[in-house]
Amino acid sequence: MSEKRERRQTAIGLVGAVIAALCCVTPVLVVLFGALGLSAALGWIDYVLLPALAFFIALTVQATRARYRRLNAQRKG
Repeated sequence: MSEKRERRQTAIGLVGAVIAALCCVTPVLVVLFGALGLSAALGWIDYVLLPALAFFIALTVQATRARYRRLNAQRKG
């Protein structure tokens, strides 16, 4: 995996995890959906946000591990 791709995956993972965590922990989506008249959609929001949070955290961990492996291989080689 290239360095550019690893950095991009790490950035996407971190941004996605932060956004999903903000929406899970704070009432940002509840207020936003209520203001837009979409409060009926709030019943299923946990079924979407919690797997999204897990996915973005896993993406961040995977990209970080790949980067450290590549750096360690460069140091040894």
